[in-house]
Formats: sequence, structure tokens, C-alpha cells
Amino acid sequence: MTTTVPDAPTETTRPARERLVRAAQELYGEQGVDATTPREVLERSGVGQGSLYHHFPSKTDLARTALRRTAQESLDEARSTLANGGSSSGRLRAYLAAPRDALAGSAVGRMTSDPVVMADPSLREPLAEYFTGLVDLVTVVLWEQGYTEAQAHDRAFTVVATVQGGYVLARALGDDAALERALRGVRTLCGLEEA
Repeated sequence: MTTTVPDAPTETTRPARERLVRAAQELYGEQGVDATTPREVLERSGVGQGSLYHHFPSKTDLARTALRRTAQESLDEARSTLANGGSSSGRLRAYLAAPRDALAGSAVGRMTSDPVVMADPSLREPLAEYFTGLVDLVTVVLWEQGYTEAQAHDRAFTVVATVQGGYVLARALGDDAALERALRGVRTLCGLEEA
């Protein structure tokens, strides 16, 4: 008996809803929610207008779904490093050393600059959930290193704020090394400097 393995889905064979969400995620990352039009999402996704409004009756519905997906994917990526096996210092070091596109900025963090996102609690919520989840993950790692819960929580805020601030500095200065300097500084603050 011969088994046929189906081809991997291509962009045109993916379900319309998925293509719309992916296109919105990409466009929001490039230019923000406020500046992205439904027409741009349709063009990027290759989906017809009827499908857009069938799946997402309003621009806010699409934005909510895309932002939630971006936040969840970003948190899952952080979790894969911070909650995996190994020593707590090794996990935190790996998180801080993960490849980052400094000049593109944080996929979630840059959405906090979008006035449409920040004005709508339903759009802001996935961002808050992401940052709360990320702080919690880093808190656990620091607690495992021997800090009290309060100390670990405060330091976790410092770690997350430094990473986000490093992105902002890199973008403002047009220098991806700014993020690396911020990361090196937070590694030193956490006692993770390389030997």
C-alpha cells in the first residue's frame, strides 16, 4: 500500500482566515494597526473582500485576532527558552542571547506606540497579557536563582524593561548594537556576565 504525503500548505492553499490574520500580523508589524487599511490586508493575503468581512466584520475584530496571535507566538517563543530544562541562569542567559532584529523592534512592544491599539482596551489586552506573562516567566527563573519572590519580580521587570528599552534605543539611534549593549548590561545586573 502506498501512502501519499500531502504537500505542505502554500500561501494560496491556507484557509482564508489564516491568510488574513498572517497578513495583518505582518502589516501591523511593519506599519502599525492605525496605518494599515483593510485593502492592504486583502492585497497581502490574496483573499477576497467577502472573506475578510465574513471572518472579521470590523477592522477591530481583525486587529484583536492578529494582536492576540502575535502576543501568544512571542510569549510561546520566550517560554520555550525560559521554561525549558537546564539551569535557571542558563535559561535566562539563552533568553537574553536569543537572536533579535534590533532595528525592527519587538513585535509586541512596538504595538504600544500605536494610538488605535492603546485607545481600545480589547486591543491593548493581548499586549498586557504578553508582558505580564513574560515578567512571570522571568520572575520564576530569577526566583530559582535564590532571589526572594519580591526581589525576583522586581528584577524581572528590570529585565523586560531593559530588553524593550534596548529595542527603542536601537531604533532611535539606527544602531543595532544599542540593544546588545542593553542586553550586556542586564546580564551583568543579573550576574550572568560571560567568563
